[in-house]
Amino acid sequence: MEKHLLVRAALASVFALSAVGVAHAADDPSKEKCYGIAKAGSNDCASVSGSHSCAGQAKKDNDAGDWKYVAKGSCQKMGGKLSAGK
Repeated sequence: MEKHLLVRAALASVFALSAVGVAHAADDPSKEKCYGIAKAGSNDCASVSGSHSCAGQAKKDNDAGDWKYVAKGSCQKMGGKLSAGK
């Protein structure tokens, strides 16, 4: 029983820390959301299409509805877009 509690606590910590990282990026004026560049499992937050509701859940590479924070001004150079695709 204690082992399950320890595993749950560890997982909760990982999720909490990843959410804090995304929140800090959102407050950083040197960053912007870049759609269509996230690799599967590497997106920063929920898909605009509603296919998933959390970071790290992108199902395919470069989905137009998934995004990552990147340095401001670099999105389009990476092949991404500043707004969600259809």
